[in-house]
Amino acid sequence: MRNETGNNEVLQELIAIITSKAADQEIREKLDDYHENDIAEALENLEEPERKRLYRILGVEKVSEIFTYLDDVGMYLEELDVQKAADIIENMDADDAVDALEEVDSSIREQLIQFMTKEAKDDIELIQSYDEDEIGSQMTTNYIEIDRSLTIRQAMKLLIEQAEDNDNISTIYVKDEKEKFYGAIDLKDLICARDYVELESLISTSFPFVRAHEKINDCIERLKDYAEDSIPVLDDTDTLIGVITSQNIVEVVDDEMGDDYAKLAGLTAEEDLNETLLQSMKKRLPWLFALLILGMVVSSVVGMFEKVVSQIALIVCFQSLILDMAGNVGTQSLAVTIRVLMDEQLTAKDKMKLVWKEIRIGFSNGLLLGVLSFLFIGLYIMILKGKSAVYAFSISACVAVALIVAMTISSFVGTTIPMFFHKIKVDPAVASGPLITTVNDLVAVVTYYGVAWILLIQVLNLVG
Repeated sequence: MRNETGNNEVLQELIAIITSKAADQEIREKLDDYHENDIAEALENLEEPERKRLYRILGVEKVSEIFTYLDDVGMYLEELDVQKAADIIENMDADDAVDALEEVDSSIREQLIQFMTKEAKDDIELIQSYDEDEIGSQMTTNYIEIDRSLTIRQAMKLLIEQAEDNDNISTIYVKDEKEKFYGAIDLKDLICARDYVELESLISTSFPFVRAHEKINDCIERLKDYAEDSIPVLDDTDTLIGVITSQNIVEVVDDEMGDDYAKLAGLTAEEDLNETLLQSMKKRLPWLFALLILGMVVSSVVGMFEKVVSQIALIVCFQSLILDMAGNVGTQSLAVTIRVLMDEQLTAKDKMKLVWKEIRIGFSNGLLLGVLSFLFIGLYIMILKGKSAVYAFSISACVAVALIVAMTISSFVGTTIPMFFHKIKVDPAVASGPLITTVNDLVAVVTYYGVAWILLIQVLNLVG
C-alpha cells in the first residue's frame, strides 16, 4: 500500500506521462502499468484539452473503466460529444452507468440514452426500476450464467465466451431448464474439473441469494456475513437478474454509514460541499426545530427549581457536569443499541438482556465517577471556596448521587428509545444524538435539582 508521499509521486508521474510530447502508442503503453483509480485522480488535475487528448489516446473501453472512479463524472461526460459519452456509459457496468447518468443534466441524459444499444438501455431501466433503498438499485448485470445441463467442456467454452464482456467471473451462476436460478460454481472448481466429471457435482445448490425488492437495511448484515465476491439477486419468480459484488457491498455500507452519521448529527440526510445554503438549511431545520421545543421544556423545568438555586447558588456550577455525563452515556448506549439492532435474528429476550446490561454499565460507571466527584468536588469547595467540610461534602454528595441516578437512567433511555423506533418500523438512527442528548438533559436536570431539593434543603436544610 502506497503512503501519501507515494501517491503524490504516482500522480506527478502520470501527469508527466499524459502531458508529454510522446507518441500516442507510447503513452498508452506506459499508462497500462497504472491503476485506473490513479489515472482518474490524474485526470482531475488536467486541463480540458489535455483530458480530451487522453480520451482519444486510451479509447472508449479504457476511459469507461477510469470514469467509474471519478467523483463528478457528469462534468467530464459533458466535455465529450453525445455519441462518445454514450459509448463510454454503455461500456460501464449497468450500476455504474446508472450513477453516471444521474450526474448529468436531464436533457443530456435523454440524448445519451438514445444513442445506447437496447441491451444497455434494458439493463439501466431494470436497475432504475427499483427504489434506492432496495437491493435491486445496487446490483450489476455483469455476471456469467450457464445451464446445468452442460458438460464441463461446454461450460468452459461458454465461460470463455462470456468473460469477454463480463469480468465478474470468480463465481459462475447456474440456471435450470426452466430458466430459474439453480446454484453456483466456484471458478477454481470448474477449471480443475476433468472432462468426465458431471457438472452437477460442482454446483452449490444452497448458494446464498437476495431478492431484488429486499430493503438494503434488512439484508446488509447477511451480505457481509457471507463474504462472497458476489451474491446473486433474484426476482419474485426465482430468475437471476443481477448480482451484488463485494465492491457494491462496500459502497452500500459506506452510504449507510454516511446516512447514519448524518442522522446521528441531527440531519435529515447526508450533506456535501456542493449543496446550496437553502438545501443544507432544509436538512438541518426539522430536527433543530424539534430540539428547540424540547430545549424550552428543559429550560422551563430548570425554572421550576428556582427556589433551590436561589438558596444554594453554588449547585449551578455543577449542572453542566451532570448534563454532559448523562448525554455522553446516553449516546454510548444509543450507538451500541443501533449496532445490535442490525441483527434481524434478535429476540425479545436478547433485547431485554441488552437493556439490563446497559443499565448495569450506566450504574457501575456512575458509581465510580460519583465517588470521584464526591471527593474532588468536596475538596474543591472546601479549599478553594472556603466552605466548611459539612457544607462542601453535602454539595459533592448531591452531585455524586445525581450523577449515579442520571447516568443509570440515561443508559436506559439511550437503549430503549432506538428499540421503540425499531419496533414501530422507523429507522432507529433517527432516535439519534441530539434527541437522546436533549431527552437526557431533561432527565439530568430533574434528577440533579430534585436530589438537591430533597437532600440539601428538605433533609439537611442547607442554605448559602
